[in-house]
Amino acid sequence: MENSGHPPPEPVDDRRDGRVVVVTGGTRGVGAGIARAFAAAGARVLACARRPPERALPGVEFAPLDLRDPPAVRAFFAALPRLDVLVNNAGGTPYRLLTDADAERHARVIELNLLTPLTASLAAHGQLRRTRGCVVMVGSVSGGRPSPGSAAYGAAKAGLENLAASMAVEWAPEVRVNTLVVGMVRTEASAPHYGGPDGLAAVSRTVPLGRLATPADVAGAAVFLASGEAAYISGASLLVHGGGERPAFLDAAGTGTGHPTEGDTR
Repeated sequence: MENSGHPPPEPVDDRRDGRVVVVTGGTRGVGAGIARAFAAAGARVLACARRPPERALPGVEFAPLDLRDPPAVRAFFAALPRLDVLVNNAGGTPYRLLTDADAERHARVIELNLLTPLTASLAAHGQLRRTRGCVVMVGSVSGGRPSPGSAAYGAAKAGLENLAASMAVEWAPEVRVNTLVVGMVRTEASAPHYGGPDGLAAVSRTVPLGRLATPADVAGAAVFLASGEAAYISGASLLVHGGGERPAFLDAAGTGTGHPTEGDTR
């Protein structure tokens, strides 16, 4: 067995009192689901956002923070007594075609979805290094395919996944860094976004597993990546998308079975 000279990281005990987890954008949707899951696992959880949740999350502390204010972000992390896990979840975008806005507006989407996770991770690095902690980036399938109507968001999420992989190499062996590549998630905002119950049902049928993810689905993956069971996983991208998307050409060809019957399938 090779010996690199570095001691193996101590396994993370999910039941240990005192483990501190920060979830950015942790007051609603996927972020709230992640915050709840870590709290249920016994951690002290701080949910960062500009505005408090509409209703308090059991076991989760709210920490007001504008992630686009780097000095405030650095001050926030410097004041923590310890930090074991940083979940960079804050992000999002409106539907906006590229030619419907100027470059400055698209740049704000990139700032939120790429630069703020970088800012938070750098601010948290010293704390995470001391505890041999980890970073979990919440990415998106939009980063790996064309994203018309959210091109800046897709570009930012592609960059986030690459950033995490590079960060995992630079910060090893003390800090692990991984990405959750998340597909469509059913949250409180899903029905209006997809056109009501009928639209939501139609979209769900495009997912191989037959439904959209729930925040709990994503949260379970986040807790796993931060756990001792994932102690040797770093620089990875974990797909949480229900099997992906059915290729459009299958329906266009009318095969129905999901398998072309003849011809070149490359």
